Amino acid sequence: MDNREEVREFLTSRRAKISPEQAGLPAGSRRRVPGLRRSEVAALADVSVEYYAKLERGNLAGVSPAVLEAVARALRLDDAERAHLLHLAQAADGTDALTPPRRRRSKDQWKPHLSLQWTLDAITAGPAFVRNGRMDILAANQLARALYADVYASPGNQANLARFNFLDPASRRFYPDWDLAADIAVAILRTEAGRNPHDKDLHDLVGELSTRSDDFRTRWGAHNVRHHGTGTKHFHHQAVGDLTLAYEGLEMAAEPGLTLTIYTAEPGSPSEEGLRLLASWTATPQTVTPHSSD
Repeated sequence: MDNREEVREFLTSRRAKISPEQAGLPAGSRRRVPGLRRSEVAALADVSVEYYAKLERGNLAGVSPAVLEAVARALRLDDAERAHLLHLAQAADGTDALTPPRRRRSKDQWKPHLSLQWTLDAITAGPAFVRNGRMDILAANQLARALYADVYASPGNQANLARFNFLDPASRRFYPDWDLAADIAVAILRTEAGRNPHDKDLHDLVGELSTRSDDFRTRWGAHNVRHHGTGTKHFHHQAVGDLTLAYEGLEMAAEPGLTLTIYTAEPGSPSEEGLRLLASWTATPQTVTPHSSD
């Protein structure tokens, strides 16, 4: 796979984010572009300017792990960015072709085995669902389906969280901090693109979102990546109001490429009471009056 454009844009974008002061270098007064110069990155990585320029032109084929690590240090990459750089190098070098490709996991191509669905259904205190790297929801318990009722409400979303985020106006209400949710969604997709560069379904999704959403296209061009393992999210559900939920994302050893995400609320908090109300709304929605934001 020729990924030189992806490599070039990723390295250029990371270099632009590092100030001379952050790198321990004098700022100077004749800088025409933000961030470090190529020569400064080369010096920090202990490689020649010519060699680093070759890397930034997109040629990572044959680059040693030691050089990749030196470049990562010079650019102050975090763990997710380091992993992304390694995946880009593997794709450029063809080494990803030597390992079995990750099976594609679309909602139409994969169904949860019974024991997995039983496990999800046994989680009754919080929403739990399985997604792939394209952010398709593949399996969920009742609370997750209730939490993401807006996602399921529109067939156009195709049970895809990224498509919902950028193409469904309901997402602006559902995510009180919409910009943060949008940043996270794009970073997850960008990470998956580096990890699984031959996924045609992912390329099709990115193409669709880039064509239909300026917000997505701008974020995609930033080349940000992230590990999405744990944290806190804020939601505004149409029936139960505001929810602040902690989440844990667990990679599934038996199903490489899939993530089990479980949400929970702080014990004794209004959000815990909100989840209880959501469970009641799921069981008997006709008896629950939708929450008012007034």
